[in-house]
Amino acid sequence: MQLPVGISYRGVEKSDQLDELIRNKAARLDRFCDHISRCDVVIEHPNRAQHSGNPFRVRIDVTVPPGHELVADEKQAEHEMHEPLSKVINDAFKTMERQLKTLVEKQRRE
Repeated sequence: MQLPVGISYRGVEKSDQLDELIRNKAARLDRFCDHISRCDVVIEHPNRAQHSGNPFRVRIDVTVPPGHELVADEKQAEHEMHEPLSKVINDAFKTMERQLKTLVEKQRRE
């Protein structure tokens, strides 16, 4: 299944590299749950004018029928400010993978 992925940038310049990374990570989510109906990713860097104390934030919203919405919301930690944005994206998708595994296990038991 081709997972529909919406990507939004807020305070961050749009990047084909980031789009490709996100689409690849989103495609992996199908391995954990094959009936995802929606995946939206928001990448933001609030108050971009200030350089310290304003980490990147990545939020992933996934909808799984019937009526489950999962959210992974990762923020770059202060001590990781030198890390690339791709690390925050990877961490957010790891969190979403764990949530999907838990949901699928719960659905199988029911």
